[in-house]
Amino acid sequence: MQLGLKREEIRLADYNPEWTKEFSRVRVHLLQNIQMNENWIQHIGSTAIKGMPAKPILDILVGVNDLNNVNSSLFTGLKNCGFLRLKVERPGEIVFAKFTDQTYEVKTHYLHLTEYRSELWNNLIFFRDYLNSNETARKRYLKIKKEYLEKSSSGMNEYTDYKEKFVKYIYNKRTSQN
Repeated sequence: MQLGLKREEIRLADYNPEWTKEFSRVRVHLLQNIQMNENWIQHIGSTAIKGMPAKPILDILVGVNDLNNVNSSLFTGLKNCGFLRLKVERPGEIVFAKFTDQTYEVKTHYLHLTEYRSELWNNLIFFRDYLNSNETARKRYLKIKKEYLEKSSSGMNEYTDYKEKFVKYIYNKRTSQN
């Protein structure tokens, strides 16, 4: 299994069941280095959707009680596991990445630190679960990804923006169910 993308590179890899095994391995490593309930560490993103071609970067969601009051030992534990904090500014989350080596050119994992059971947490989990249970939604999401790649093979922010309307459409299904 080959994980990793260079900065701004966008490409899809065929679904690989090894992604789930890699997540389990990373979760165990995280639990050995941070004090946390294992349910507060979740596999998200397209690599967590069975059969879905995805960017070969594993997305991991880690929950905390209060994002504004994170214990420094958590940051130390994440660093010990190879996760470095990125300068990415997103509301309600702190983003980390793991790289292939000290050149920091190729990212293999993203870690999204957010408040457990926050709206963002719930949306990310719902999106994963919804696409895992809905073949029509999976096919539509893949079509959107491929449409972008027909135009460009770079631009991570642009790629994310291109998928945003569909992602929010799925998020709205969660809020309409409540």
